[in-house]
Amino acid sequence: MFVAERRELLLQRLQADGKLVARDLAVELGLSEDSVRRDLRDLAAAGLCQRVYGGAVPVSRALADYSARRAVEPDSKRRVAARATRLIRAGDRVILDGGTTTLAVARTLPRDLAVTVITHSPTIAAALVDHPLVEILLLGGRVYKHSAVACGAATVEAAQTITADLFLLGVTGVHADHGLTTGDAEEAAMKRVLASRAADTYVLASVEKLGAVSPYKVLDLGAVTGIVTDAFEGEPVDQLRRAGPELILTG
Repeated sequence: MFVAERRELLLQRLQADGKLVARDLAVELGLSEDSVRRDLRDLAAAGLCQRVYGGAVPVSRALADYSARRAVEPDSKRRVAARATRLIRAGDRVILDGGTTTLAVARTLPRDLAVTVITHSPTIAAALVDHPLVEILLLGGRVYKHSAVACGAATVEAAQTITADLFLLGVTGVHADHGLTTGDAEEAAMKRVLASRAADTYVLASVEKLGAVSPYKVLDLGAVTGIVTDAFEGEPVDQLRRAGPELILTG
């Protein structure tokens, strides 16, 4: 089998099974594990998979920059946002993470709902300016244009002075074995700080994030209260159910 054919087979298997185990593939294909790992390294370098210990898993489509992410699964994000909005009660102090799904939450908030929204996303703050009953607390710092959020020491310091009832967390990967991940180390650290300031943390998981893994760990699944998703079936959903966090479905 030619190298190109083998790598195409690996991608087909990744799509079908949701993961690749280097040791098993080496036995099946009659290759050394080093050869399989070399294939996985090249596929990862091309952005076609995410390498993990022992093999590879699907790369998250949510790793694109902010403008590109707006076109990824917009209907799924709207469904997740609508369900997440129902978790917010009048008088709550709510931390909204940056991202396109949390922006959908901001746009979905009922006009008669009085809450305080804390965010490090200028985009979300701007979306709420015309909301008559929302008090906005914007955490400042250097803005990462890739994700349109503030990060860094100044933002972390500001976050450590606040408390909240609820944190709606955005990530780019939700995986039963590898937990919650994102594409930038500084953003992962910022998300952990924000989660530590809230009584409850819920992950917003539109369909493209389920079963995917990004390079930087945010939290283990056990560190969050629940996962809001519109995915009802499939192996990634079954794995999450077995992993233990509460799944809050949009239906």
